[in-house]
Amino acid sequence: MPTMIDYYISLNSPWAHLGAARIEALAARHGARLRVHPCDYRETIFPASGGLPLPKRSPQRQAYRMQELRRWRAHLGAPIVLTPKHSPFDEVFAAHVVIAARESIGDTAAVTLAHRILRALWEKEENPADPATLTRLVTESGLDAPALLALAEDPRWAAMRLAESEAALARGVFGAPSYVIGDEIFWGQDRLDFVARHLDALAPPQATA
Repeated sequence: MPTMIDYYISLNSPWAHLGAARIEALAARHGARLRVHPCDYRETIFPASGGLPLPKRSPQRQAYRMQELRRWRAHLGAPIVLTPKHSPFDEVFAAHVVIAARESIGDTAAVTLAHRILRALWEKEENPADPATLTRLVTESGLDAPALLALAEDPRWAAMRLAESEAALARGVFGAPSYVIGDEIFWGQDRLDFVARHLDALAPPQATA
């Protein structure tokens, strides 16, 4: 059975965006299953874990966050916009679309869509809350946009997102992105080296032709 990586994110997180390609590559390299959970941090996880939405953080923390974004942008060579005009966007429906994709199509489709949404926000300065934009992002992810968007209207996805957010809290998750493998929690894209080491210990990398 492949190793499960539970991947807890916010679709507004620049750190999730910066780690997106690397966590996909690590999962593929180790034959692991990457299962994305676009959780509710603002209303569920942060209030219960002591976190604050960005606008409510102290000036010192906000300033340091910006320094770190600049550093990681340079380190990774990532074309990330530091202050995209649509951040934060209302991610609720987009999260429901990702969950609907995961449950009806599969993990890979959901991860692809989540990462496409992050890239649109942080590289293209697009607004994933705009229906036309979200429709295009779903299509660009290789999915049937009319069918998936209609499916995402079902209220069961809101209930599932809340349940998964509460389950994340119960596992000890408090920030995004968090990569959870069994009882091990790795918070932040800057911990991906430790994710790699843990995966190496569990299952050596798969040989490639």
